[in-house]
Amino acid sequence: MAIPESQLETWSHQGSIKQSSSTYGTVKRALEASDTKYAGKGFEVFLQGSYGNDTNIYAESDVDVVIRLDSVYYYDISALTLDEQARFNAALIPGTYPYADYKGHVVAALEESFGSDVKPDKKAVKIKANGSRRSADVVVATQFRRYYSGLLGVQYEPGVCFFNSSNDRIVNYPKQHSANCTAKHQATNGWFKPMVRILKNMRSKLIDDGKIENGSAPSYFLEGLLYNVPDDKFGKTYSDTFVAAINWIFEAKREDFVCANRQHYLVRDSAATSWPVADCAGFLDAVVTLWKEWQ
Repeated sequence: MAIPESQLETWSHQGSIKQSSSTYGTVKRALEASDTKYAGKGFEVFLQGSYGNDTNIYAESDVDVVIRLDSVYYYDISALTLDEQARFNAALIPGTYPYADYKGHVVAALEESFGSDVKPDKKAVKIKANGSRRSADVVVATQFRRYYSGLLGVQYEPGVCFFNSSNDRIVNYPKQHSANCTAKHQATNGWFKPMVRILKNMRSKLIDDGKIENGSAPSYFLEGLLYNVPDDKFGKTYSDTFVAAINWIFEAKREDFVCANRQHYLVRDSAATSWPVADCAGFLDAVVTLWKEWQ
C-alpha cells in the first residue's frame, strides 16, 4: 500500500522557523562581536544547511552556521596551464594568519558567549542547546578559490574550505548549493523543497525503525538527489511526484549525478564531499520498501 497523500502533505511542512531564526541571530552576534581577535579582518557569517535552505523538518534541531574568513584564502590551481600557474605563484602573497590561530580565536569568541556549551568537534564547533536556544554547528572556514582558464582569462569559482580534526582540507560551495536549490524550487513551481522535506521525513522514520543507519543519508545529499531529477517529474500530487522521481532515479546513471552546488559529483566513493555508493543505494531501497509496505 502506497503512503497516503495526507501523510505526504504532513511531511512536506517546514519545521520550526522562529526558534531557529533566534538561535542564528544569537550565534551571529557572538561571532561578530567587536572584541574578537579576528574583528579587524574581513569575514562573513551566513547560514547553510536545512534551515538556511528552507528544507528543515520538525525532527531537525541544529542550526548550521558558517563563518568565512576572506582576508586569507586557500586555492586550487591544478586546472591552469603551467604558464598560468607560474604567473599565479609569482604574484602570490602568502597569508600571515594561520588557520589554527583563526579557529582558536573563533572558539574563544563562542566560549565568551556560550561558555561550556561550546565543544569543537571533528568538522564543526558545536554549541549545545540551552533554554530556548537550539543546538548549532559552526563551521570555521576560509575563502577557497578554484581557478580555471575561462574566456576572460584566469578566473575562479569561490567556495569555502576548512580543516577537520585530522587536518584534512574539506572544500565546499554552500552559496552555490543554496542558490541552485532555490532556482530548482522555482523551476518546479514550488514542488522541490516540500519534496525534499518529505524525503527527509521518510529518512527519519527509516532511522527510527532501524532500517538504515543514522548518518547514512545526510540532508545535503537528499537535496542533491532530488536536484538531479528533471523538472517535469515534479507536480500534480506529492504521490505522483515521488513515484516519478524515484522511478527516474533508479533508471538513471547515478554516478553522473552532481551535488546541488554543481561543483562535485553526488554519488562517489572515496570523496569527503560525495555520498558513498552503498549508502545511496541502501537509502533508495529502504525508501521503496517503506512506500510499498506502508500500513
